[in-house]
Amino acid sequence: MPERDDIVVMKFGGTSVAGPEEIKRAARRMVAAREAGNSVVAVLSARGKTTDELVESAYEISDRPDPREMDMLLSTGERISCALAAMAINDMGHKAVSLTGSQAGIVTDSSHTKAKIIDVRADRIREGLGEDKIVLVAGFQGVSTDSRDVTTLGRGGSDTTAVALAAALGASVCEIYTDVTGVFSADPRIVPDARKLPVVSFEEMLDMAASGAGVLQLRSVEYARNYNIPIHCRSSFEDLPGTLVLPESETMERPIITAVTHSTDEARVAVIGVKDEPGIAGRIFTALAEANVNVDVIIQNEPVHEGALADLSFTVETGDLTTATDAIASLGDISQEVRTDEQIGKVSIVGAGMRSHPGVAAKVFEVLGEKEINIEMISTSSIRISCVIQADRVPDAVRALHAAFDLGEDQILTEAPTGEHRPVSQP
Repeated sequence: MPERDDIVVMKFGGTSVAGPEEIKRAARRMVAAREAGNSVVAVLSARGKTTDELVESAYEISDRPDPREMDMLLSTGERISCALAAMAINDMGHKAVSLTGSQAGIVTDSSHTKAKIIDVRADRIREGLGEDKIVLVAGFQGVSTDSRDVTTLGRGGSDTTAVALAAALGASVCEIYTDVTGVFSADPRIVPDARKLPVVSFEEMLDMAASGAGVLQLRSVEYARNYNIPIHCRSSFEDLPGTLVLPESETMERPIITAVTHSTDEARVAVIGVKDEPGIAGRIFTALAEANVNVDVIIQNEPVHEGALADLSFTVETGDLTTATDAIASLGDISQEVRTDEQIGKVSIVGAGMRSHPGVAAKVFEVLGEKEINIEMISTSSIRISCVIQADRVPDAVRALHAAFDLGEDQILTEAPTGEHRPVSQP
C-alpha cells in the first residue's frame, strides 16, 4: 500500500460529470494527480440531473415508491458515471477500475434512502491501488449489513462516501470538486459581492451545512471532523485554490461572523392543543425519529394556567413533511389539530467569534426588524443564530444581514486582542 501522503481522494459532483467533455475533464484531473505521484481514489456522483430524472420516473409509476426499490433505482446513476470515467482514463493510457458502493466496501445500516455508513471495508480499493490503478467508486450508496440490500445515503451522499473513504484509507486530504469555486460568505446568486472563504473551521462548516449551505453535505463534514480529514472544496472548471475546511486550531482568521446561510427547503408542523403532561413531547419526537425524520427548530409554549393545552411547533425538510404528519397521526388522539406551512424559510448567521462577542443576536433582530421581516421561530448554537421567516423574505434577509456584518469581498470584521473590531483585508 502507498504511504499516507500519497493517497488523494477526489469527489466529482453531478455538474462535474454532466456530459462527455466534463467526464473527460474530470478524468484528466485524476490522471494528473496520478502522474504527480499520488495514488488516486475518485468518488463520482450521477451525471447532471440523472438522479432527479430517476426520482421522477419512480413517481410516474407509484405515488409512494417502495424505499428498497427506490435505492435500487437511484444507485444506478453513479455507476454509469464511474464506468464512463474509467473508459476515459483507460483511453489516456492509465489503468482504472470502477466499483459500486458495495464492491468498494461501503457498509451501511438498513435505513433505505437515508442510510448511514457504519463501516468501510476497503480491501478491494487497496488491491486496485496496489495494482497501480485509479479506483473509481460510485458515491451515494452502499450495502446494508443486515439485509445485504443496496442502500443510498440521501442527497449529497457522495460527499460522505468520499470523506469516509479518505478516513479509511488514511488519505491526507479529500478534494471535493463542484461547480463553484469554494465556500462563500453567502449565496452569490443572492449577494453578488459574497466573498470566497479561504479557510473555514469544521465547527463553522457544520453549522453552515446544517443551516442551508449546500456546498458540502452535513454528514460529510461531521465525518471529516471526527476523523480529522481536511476537505478542500474547489471548482472542477478552474485550476485555482478553493476553500479548506480544517480543525479550528489550524484556522488563522477568527471572524465574528463568517457567513450568512439560508434555506427555503423547510416546512413547519404545528401540533395544536397538546396535553401538558410528562412524556408527550417524547412520544412525538420518538415517532419522528423512528420514521427517520430530522427535526430542526423546535418551540413549545407552556400553558399559562392549570389545565390549559400546549402548542408544539417544529421544522423539517419539505420532503419529510408527509412522513412527519403521518408519524404524528399514528400516535392517535394526542392533540386537537396538526397544521403545516410550506411557505417558510430560514436565514442564519455563523461565526466562531460569536462565542466571545455579545450583542450579535440583538443586531440580527434589529436588522430584520428594520426590514419589517417577521421572525417566527429562533434557534441558536454557540456559533450560530437561525431565524425562521416567510420564504419570500429570505433573499431580503440574507442581503441585509450580509451587509450589516460587513461580509463583502473586500473585508470582514475580526476580533482584535482588545475586543475591539478592526477591518482585515482578505486575499
